[in-house]
Amino acid sequence: MTLAPNAQLSDRGRPPDRAPAASARRARTTPSWWFTAPALLLFTFVVLVPSARGVYYAFTDWDGLDPHYSFVGLGNFADMSRDTDAVQAVWHTLLIAVSITVVQNAVGLLLALGVNSAIRTRNVLRVFLFAPAVVTPIVTAYLWRNLLGPDGAVNSLLGAVGLGDWRQDWLGSPDLALWAIVGVIVWQFAGYSMVIFLAGLQSVPQEVHEAAALDGAGPVRRFWSVTRPLLAPAFTINLMLSVIGGIKLFDQVYALTGGGPGHATDTLSTLIYKDAFTLGEFGYSIALAVVLTIVVAVVSTGQYVALSRSERAAA
Repeated sequence: MTLAPNAQLSDRGRPPDRAPAASARRARTTPSWWFTAPALLLFTFVVLVPSARGVYYAFTDWDGLDPHYSFVGLGNFADMSRDTDAVQAVWHTLLIAVSITVVQNAVGLLLALGVNSAIRTRNVLRVFLFAPAVVTPIVTAYLWRNLLGPDGAVNSLLGAVGLGDWRQDWLGSPDLALWAIVGVIVWQFAGYSMVIFLAGLQSVPQEVHEAAALDGAGPVRRFWSVTRPLLAPAFTINLMLSVIGGIKLFDQVYALTGGGPGHATDTLSTLIYKDAFTLGEFGYSIALAVVLTIVVAVVSTGQYVALSRSERAAA
């Protein structure tokens, strides 16, 4: 049987089915965070629950092995304020973090400005300057421990070029060891900062530079007044990463000096390790870890707020 044309088109006048619209509304109102529920559950049981239990142990005298321990309240934190090694470790941690942040980002910015120019070998230089950042930090630390040793390549090179008076026990001197660690970290991660700055430089429109040049601005003035404000997001990322990484630093310090000589290069991270696994003072070491966590949270939050304000002001 063949339907008439009008019969075939009779459904066009009817209102559309409302089911698809209703299902679309339900899809829009369905909480998207349900998709993250499995990952959140895993994160809770693997990270949050152990962390909360660890915070509890900070208020005990647990030695890490004996199931019997006593609750000491704020005793560990009170002992920390009287512990000269802990106070010195806090000072070393902040000094390393500030030094790395300033020097690493200054060197990274200079390298980015250099490889952003029109030199022929810029791509090769980018690869070589970034290469140390992809090497495992512990490998880099052991490499430089050999280079900076009393009979290492650095002292041998100084003697070969007639600078034998400059030969030092770089990692064995209490006055030099901390700065040697800073130098090693800057050497490894300056290329990482360079890449972030380079991405920011390449996002600056060329027309802006040309307009500033036509107005008579020299290279330094163009950088300070035109390029620097547009690099605010790159500065925010680099400064955040440098400060947080410097405060949490452990691998390089422990591999290079072990916190020595004496306690001359101990940071909060190395002191936490020693108190827990060498002295068996797990409760006290966890209290130090809580302090380290608070320092990281406060410094990173304050830095983020300040940098965000400057970034908005520059925009």
